[in-house]
Amino acid sequence: MYAIFSHGGKQYTAKKGQIIRLEKINFKVGLNFTINNILMIVNNKKVKIGNPNIINSNILGNIIRHGREKKIKIIKFKRRKHYKKQQGHRQYFTEIKIIDIISK
Repeated sequence: MYAIFSHGGKQYTAKKGQIIRLEKINFKVGLNFTINNILMIVNNKKVKIGNPNIINSNILGNIIRHGREKKIKIIKFKRRKHYKKQQGHRQYFTEIKIIDIISK
């Protein structure tokens, strides 16, 4: 059984027991929370598709840790114009563990 859900403008696939990195969530480490924006649930050969979301279905997750990704470099450059700009960015993330997928 797996589910596809949306969070932070992105879509993720979740299975029970899987660890997923999401955009930063402002909850403390160790707390349980639910995700309600479920787009699709596949259970063996049964497929439920939402329009746009599936009603009365949840994904239970537990927050494992918060952190930051590796730094990426952004370089803007124009040749022969004496223009060069460098910038770096580190995105915040939250790792969650999927406890259960509830489908009614």
